[in-house]
Amino acid sequence: MRVAVLLLLLGLLAAEGRRNRCFFNRTLEYCECYNLSEETVGSIIQCLPATVVEFWGGDLEKYIAFPIRDLDDSIIETLGSLIIRKIIIGNVLVPQVLLARVLRFFSYTHVQELAFESCVFQGTGNWSDMDGHSLPILSLSFHNVTSAPLTGREQAFSSLSRWLGTLEQLAVTSSHVTSLPCALGRLFRALHSLNLAQNGLGDGSLAPAFCQGAFPQLQELSLHHNHLSSFHSVCEGVQRLPELRHLDLSRNKLVADPSSSCQWPASLLHLNLSNTGLEEVPTPLPASLEVLDMSHNHLHAADISLSSLKRLFLNQNLLQAVPSIRNCPKLDTLQLDNNSISELPRDEVKLLGRLQDVAVADNPFSCSCSGAGGLQALAAAGHLGQGWPGDYRCHSPAHYRGWPVAQVPVSVLRCDLAAVVAPLCVVLALLGVAGA
Repeated sequence: MRVAVLLLLLGLLAAEGRRNRCFFNRTLEYCECYNLSEETVGSIIQCLPATVVEFWGGDLEKYIAFPIRDLDDSIIETLGSLIIRKIIIGNVLVPQVLLARVLRFFSYTHVQELAFESCVFQGTGNWSDMDGHSLPILSLSFHNVTSAPLTGREQAFSSLSRWLGTLEQLAVTSSHVTSLPCALGRLFRALHSLNLAQNGLGDGSLAPAFCQGAFPQLQELSLHHNHLSSFHSVCEGVQRLPELRHLDLSRNKLVADPSSSCQWPASLLHLNLSNTGLEEVPTPLPASLEVLDMSHNHLHAADISLSSLKRLFLNQNLLQAVPSIRNCPKLDTLQLDNNSISELPRDEVKLLGRLQDVAVADNPFSCSCSGAGGLQALAAAGHLGQGWPGDYRCHSPAHYRGWPVAQVPVSVLRCDLAAVVAPLCVVLALLGVAGA
C-alpha cells in the first residue's frame, strides 16, 4: 500500500468522484485512472505492469500538508523495478509547492515522458529540493495548462538546471505563453525539439527567448498558430539557433519584407510557411532549404531559386502557371494541387519529367492537345502521384468539360496533323518526280 500511495503522489492525483478507479489494458500495457481518492487508491496496484499510465481528474490542495519524507531502500527498489515509461496527468489542480516536493522521487523510476493536459498549476513552488537532482524524464509536455507567467521566475527554476540540462523534448502548447525568459532558455542545454504551438508569441518575443546561448542544441522548433506577422522579425529572432533544422511557422499571418537582408541559420533544412496568408514568396529564403511548404496561401506566382531544394509544396494557392524549376536542380517532389493551372507547356513537361513525384490534381485543365498530352505523358512515365487519374478533369473546351484528362484522345492524327501531312506531301512529291 505504501507503494500505491507513492504512485498516487507521483501521478499527482487525488480526488473523489463518480469514477474512482483504474482500468488496465494488459495487451497494450496501458492503465487509466479516474478521480482516485484515499479510499480507492488501492486500485492503482493493477497499474504496476503498465508502461503508460494516465491520471484524470482531481484537486491536490488538501494534500499540501501531506508529510513527504525520504524513502527507505525497499520503496526505492520497488520504484526502480517498475516498467512505467510514460505518465499523463489531466484535468488536475496542482499546487506547485506540492509538485516541487514530489518531483524528485521520479529519479528512482524509469519514467521518460511526463505530460500534463488541461491542468491548473497553482501558486509557486520551492524547487530547492531538486537542486542537484537529475531525472530520467527526457520528454516533458504541457497542453492547455494554466500557470503564473514564467518571467521573473528564472532564479527559482535554476534549481532544476541539472535535470533541464538533459531534457530532449519540450512542448508547451495552447497555454497562453507570450514570452520566454532568456535565462530559462539557457538551462535547456540538450533540448532538440521545442513545440510552442497555439500560444500568444509575437514578433518582439522571439529575440529575447532565443538569445545568445539559449537552446544551443535545438533542431526542431514549432511556432505554429501564434501571433507572428513579420517574416523578417522571425528570421532575426531565430538566427542565434546554430543547429536549427526544422521550423514551423504555419497559421501565422506573415508579411514579406522585400528589403530584408536577414540571414537564416545555415543549418535550416525544413521550413513550413503554410496557411500564413502570403501573397508573394518571402525573401530571403534560407539558402540551405531541402523542404519548403507554402501551401494554402494566396500566391499568384512562385519564382524560387534554391540549389538544395528537394521538396516543394505549393498546393492550394492561386497559381495560373507551373512555376519554373530550372533553378532548383535537386528538386524531386512538386505539389501543385488546387491552383488555377490550365495547361502544362511542353518545355515545363520536359523539366517535370525529371522529378519523382508531381501532383497537379484539381486544377481547371484545358484539354487541348498540348494540355491533355502533357499530363498523359507525365502519367505514362510514372511521375504523377496520388490523384491520377480520378482528380484530373477537363474544365475546357466545352465538349470535354468534366471528362477525365486520361480519356481525352491525343493521337498524332488529331493533335499534330502537320506531322502526318508534311511527310505524306514529301512522299507524294517524290512519287510524282519518279513517275515523270
